[in-house]
Parts: sequence; structure tokens; C-alpha cells
Amino acid sequence: MVGIGFKLFTEAHSAPELVKLSKQAEDAGFSFVSVSDHFHPWISNHGRSGFAWCTIGGIAEATSRIRVATGVTCPLVRYHPAIVAQAAATAATMMPGRFELGLGTGEDLNEHITGGLWPASEPVRLDMLREAVRIIRTLWSGGMKDYYGTYYTVDNAELFELPEQLPEIRIAAQGAMAAGVAGEIGDALIHFEDKPEEVIQTFRSSGGEGKSCMVEFAVCYGRSEEEAKRTAYEWFPIAANQGELNWVLPTHTHFEQLQQMVTPEDIAEKVICGPDPEQIIKKIRQLADLGFDSVLIHQVGPDQQAFIDLARDVILPEFEAREARPKAPAAPGLPGR
Repeated sequence: MVGIGFKLFTEAHSAPELVKLSKQAEDAGFSFVSVSDHFHPWISNHGRSGFAWCTIGGIAEATSRIRVATGVTCPLVRYHPAIVAQAAATAATMMPGRFELGLGTGEDLNEHITGGLWPASEPVRLDMLREAVRIIRTLWSGGMKDYYGTYYTVDNAELFELPEQLPEIRIAAQGAMAAGVAGEIGDALIHFEDKPEEVIQTFRSSGGEGKSCMVEFAVCYGRSEEEAKRTAYEWFPIAANQGELNWVLPTHTHFEQLQQMVTPEDIAEKVICGPDPEQIIKKIRQLADLGFDSVLIHQVGPDQQAFIDLARDVILPEFEAREARPKAPAAPGLPGR
């Protein structure tokens, strides 16, 4: 069966609210939560974008069972891979056996802010991600490490706060190229639902066979379909953006300009809108049938509690084996050069 998770959207909710929601999600029966890791919100209307790693510390104290993942962290520019290795190792000591590190190539929206170059070329970004993962695993193997690579340097670094059980590394992929790299370097996959069949097949054929596959999709649960469409348009217009726009635009102002070019109906083609839980249940079953063992649901808009209640009472009881997912051994640590 499939594990069902709840998205903690840092761009639209405060850190204290997200900690509270994590506990409510645990009590409702969700098997995991995923915390987005942004410096900026997508649009100014979101109004938030707290530091994900502080929020994760609060979640660790507020919860006791639910698995927690970053969804996702970019270890390319804004964070050096060594800092991500340290942050994830510490988080894993606070939540033994239930923290997972989600990594991806990120967006210019967040990565340009320190003045570093976030490459427009996807192959370059993926090469950077390969090297970043190599560094993270190297530092997790313990001891003093040096690394001199194409993109990053690590000089006399040692992590003194290592968990007994290292986190799995789940790699994000939107298309086939990233899915191939995810299968190559990751312990698991996350796909933000766009081309699920192509991505999961490529992941499996590239080294991901037998590894966990997660997919995220968005819903906007509301009292009526029309009301939900309006809310989704107001809060999640990026769902309608085509191609690579979400990855290459540098400011929330650009995303707000794009919002003027789409309609609530355009958003509703990508976001399940309205009060009918059967649409959500059907979507979960479709994705599970494709081979995704974990399904992450992002409830769009300010009203998170109503959706958690719906999930507790109607959606989650439809799926009994909420914890089921394959466990793949972590890839071996790679020595520094």
C-alpha cells in the first residue's frame, strides 16, 4: 500500500504554524511530512519563507512518530554541501530513524541571493548535484575529510554530530534527465507530479529499481469548486507555469507577472479543487498504481486544518498500510579527492 504525506509549505505559513501542523498531521495519521526549503516565497501574497532547518528542529520536538523530510533542499549555491551535510546529520540525531534529506537542483528564485551563479543549464546543475551528494556522503562517513572538486572545496572538515542511522537521500526529478541522475546517486526519488510515468521508469532503469518513489500533487479543498479555484489561483498560480519558468525566474515579481497570464481554470487543470474527497482518493490510487509508494499532498491556501480533518476522517482510512515503502541501503560514502 501507499504512504501518504502532508506538505509543510514554508512559503505560506509561519514556522510556529508549521510545527503545529506537523503535530496535527501526525495525530491525523499521515505517515510523513515534507518541509519546503526556500529563501523567498514564490509570490509576495504567500508572505512567509522561514528558515526550514529551524522549523525542522521544532518539528523534532513536537512529534514522535511521523517521518520528516526536506522537500527539497538545494545544496548548490545558497548552501554549501558541507553545511547541508551538517544540518541533515544533526536533524537525524534529533529524530532517530525518521529524518530524510530531500535534495534537488533548486530555483534561481532562492539560489541567486548570495551572488553566486545558479546555472541555467540543467546538465551543469545536475553535475553540481552529483558532486554535492558525493561531499555529503563523504562527510557522513566520519573522520577528517578534504575534497577538491570541479565546483566545491572541503578543507579539513569533520562532522562531530553524526546519527547512528544516516538519513536516506531522496533526489527530486521533474524530467527524464534528472530522473536518470536520481537513480544514479539517490536512495529514493521525489517527483512533483508532471510526467510521473516517464520519470519513474527512467529512475528505475538508471539504478532506482527497488528504491522508494515519492510523488507530490496539489489540492485545494474548499466549500465549493468555484471558491477553491479562486483560492488556488490566489495562492498557487505557479502550478500553471509551463516548461522551466519556475526554475529560472529570479524574483517573486516575475511570478506575479506570470499570474496575470493565467486563469483560475488554468490552475484547476493542475490542482484538484473543491469539496469532493473522491477526486483525491482516485488520484492517490492512480499514482500508487504507477509504482509510487509515497504520495505527498499539498493543500493550497490558508485553511490547512479543514484538509487535515478531511484526510483523518475520509482519505487516510481508505489506505490502511500507511507506513509501507521499500527501504534501500544508503549508497556507500565516496572518498574525497
